[in-house]
Amino acid sequence: MGKLKGQFGVITAGASGIGWAVARQLSSEGMDLAICDIDQNALDDAAAQMPASLCYKADVADMGAMASFFAEVRTRFGKLDCLINNAGIAGPTGRVDETSPDEFARCVAIGLTGQFTCAHFAVPLLRARGGGSIICMSSVAGKYGYPYRIPYAATKFGVIGLAQSLAKELGPDNIRVNAILPGFVAGPRMEAVIESRARSEGVSVQEIREQYLGKVSMRRMVTAQDVAETISFLLSPAGANISGQSIAVDGNVETL
Repeated sequence: MGKLKGQFGVITAGASGIGWAVARQLSSEGMDLAICDIDQNALDDAAAQMPASLCYKADVADMGAMASFFAEVRTRFGKLDCLINNAGIAGPTGRVDETSPDEFARCVAIGLTGQFTCAHFAVPLLRARGGGSIICMSSVAGKYGYPYRIPYAATKFGVIGLAQSLAKELGPDNIRVNAILPGFVAGPRMEAVIESRARSEGVSVQEIREQYLGKVSMRRMVTAQDVAETISFLLSPAGANISGQSIAVDGNVETL
């Protein structure tokens, strides 16, 4: 409790899923927050539970919207200690010849270009603060090829490259940058992926679920809270010298 008191953070896609778990965790440890999301109902719920936070509707794929969001952060809070680059989408499931260029581009625009855009606006605030941290949300799909999920995997590979490059560039500014690689995260999004892949391959949902778990050494999915607690550690004083790393929270996914 209180280990992050006095710090201020931004979380993209922070009103649901992993982003919301991270927001709850960091808030419980004393951090003040601004979150953006595209889901107004989820933002309203978040604002009701965290009335001191800035809850702002914005799409990370919209450069103008993100410029306005970070301008509001600067005006209202005047500081930034960390950026949690969490926004991303699952993208389509299907063979490469069934996936449209527009679907590919949308996945990259949100999950990779959006992370660059947020870093672009956040870094001057972090520098002015004397340093800080950026967490880039990748995936275990960022280190393995992932058939039927090409847009998603390509995006997550790119996020690791972005994080490692930022870590080298920003280290002299006392800004540490790490990528988090969640594995199979229990919840509605993972269930939707399993169902979509089952349809694509013409097999049962249970068969696909067993295939996924059979690739995890610990034979279980992780939770959004597992990811949130890892991020909390990285932002705490205990993580002060951890940078440029790609940290999997996955129960040891062996392959995809």
